[in-house]
Amino acid sequence: MRSRIRAAAAIGTIGLSVALGACSAGKGTNVAAPPGAAGPGASTPSSADPASTSKGGAVDPNAPEQNSAGDIPDNQVFVPYTPPDGGYSLKVPEGWARTETAGAVVFTDKLNSIRMEATPATAAPTVDSARRDELPAIAQASPKYEAGKVTQLKRKAGPAVLITYRADGQPNEVTGKVIHLDVERYEFWRNGTEVILTLSGPQGADNVDPWKIVTDSFSWA
Repeated sequence: MRSRIRAAAAIGTIGLSVALGACSAGKGTNVAAPPGAAGPGASTPSSADPASTSKGGAVDPNAPEQNSAGDIPDNQVFVPYTPPDGGYSLKVPEGWARTETAGAVVFTDKLNSIRMEATPATAAPTVDSARRDELPAIAQASPKYEAGKVTQLKRKAGPAVLITYRADGQPNEVTGKVIHLDVERYEFWRNGTEVILTLSGPQGADNVDPWKIVTDSFSWA
């Protein structure tokens, strides 16, 4: 049986953060509302880029690729990272801002974030335990929560439980604008330790490949 999860704070470097409590068996696990809006220095892409079209309005095949808001570029470089307490490692996007708080590490860049933390757990999470013990707390912690799916999948480090959902992020510190986010929460477990990776980005952003790189790179120390 999973015990009551303790509340935790997950404060990001660009006005992101909110951590809240949730339930879980024989362990303390943090449920963080996803970080949200871009920071003060972030810009919003325009709907049309004159460099991408010719004078006649046709698309210029030689123009640079234009990414939608929140899309991580195809040429993004990923670098290895091991948290201060060790225990595991993974690859994160190079150049993203890092914040360490309340036992969690958060990497952010404008509209996207990767949050990671390790916590004691007496048993591996399952689809049933996630639905029973974690979803209610996640829903309560997440503004404008929209349920997704709970599945079990395999990554190179082994099996993991994946919880997907949508929720509002934190308001932009300057504009007050709120971004609705797609959130993926991966839970890995080994020998009494659970590592939770929470990846979020704007709803509809095409970050399937970057998130696969991050989660596939996860390995136990």
